[in-house]
Amino acid sequence: IDAHLHVWPSPSAYTYAEGKAPPDSLAEVSSAESLLEQFAKAGVDGALVVQPINLEFDHSYVSSVIRKYPGKFVGCCLADPTEHGGGVDELRRLLDGGYRAVRFNPGLWPSGTKMTDRVGREMFALCGERNAPVGFMCFHGLDLSIEEIETLCTDYPETPVLMDHFGFCKGVRDPNWQKLLGLARFPQVSVKASAQFRVTPEGANGASWPYSSTGEQLRELIDTFGAERVPWGSDFPFVLEQCGYSGETPAAGIIRECGARLSDEEMAAVIVSAEREYARLEERLSRDDPELARRYRERCAQATEEGLPGRQVQVPADPSSPVDSRPGGKWEMPPPIADERAWRERTT
Repeated sequence: IDAHLHVWPSPSAYTYAEGKAPPDSLAEVSSAESLLEQFAKAGVDGALVVQPINLEFDHSYVSSVIRKYPGKFVGCCLADPTEHGGGVDELRRLLDGGYRAVRFNPGLWPSGTKMTDRVGREMFALCGERNAPVGFMCFHGLDLSIEEIETLCTDYPETPVLMDHFGFCKGVRDPNWQKLLGLARFPQVSVKASAQFRVTPEGANGASWPYSSTGEQLRELIDTFGAERVPWGSDFPFVLEQCGYSGETPAAGIIRECGARLSDEEMAAVIVSAEREYARLEERLSRDDPELARRYRERCAQATEEGLPGRQVQVPADPSSPVDSRPGGKWEMPPPIADERAWRERTT
């Protein structure tokens, strides 16, 4: 299981907001279908799909991917703390709609406010009630947000937390590294060993696959948090411009080859920790809505059959209609939903 990646639609099928279009090099290789092809080559079974910032708060594409390929993806939505934004009501709607994790991006909070404001606390508390992990994306430096993260973890110990990309600490001598390790005192905190290419120190040796400059970081994370709290993630599609997802320098191979000196047991724990989280989220669904969980598992089995090589499947809009399967060799993605709220009103 890949604990951190993104997908987005082709610019030919989706109108991006000004300045939000994906880079040309990734525009046509970042769809769910492209990712599934990479899965097949790399031996990856599923992933946590994080709402990409270039889609901002329009979750229609990621929602359609999760519905289309159940059993392959768990969704992580993007919390909206902006002024006059959706806040806790929109987050509740997204969690009710099937998302199982939430991203907190400190940079989205209005200037002069903190993640510990009323909106942030309401959303963080709701995540605890729903057992939905909160992923903190501290792109501009952990030191800018560490006090807020510690306060939220202290006040809401039931809310699981995932720190993205080694906490964005570049090496063990990064001034923020000890701050990240200090979060191990909160049992609900895990740290993703993901996007190694983003956290290699400037000018360091080992800045290309297998990113040996991150080996010492991974070793210290496992020694401090335990391997079961350090899931692996690729940061697809951005990793495609670095070492690649599969092939001779696979993203998943970094964990073994980076020099962290992992035992076989630690290696297995890192690779499967995201799978355990995935299973935990499905277990929660079974407890909260047994009928939906039953239909979800049936659809997973159907999707597995549909995805077998040499088949092309058309899934009808009416779920009671039979699936049309014929030779072809790939799934077909439905068009993005232009207005998700209107779509839900029509279909519920």
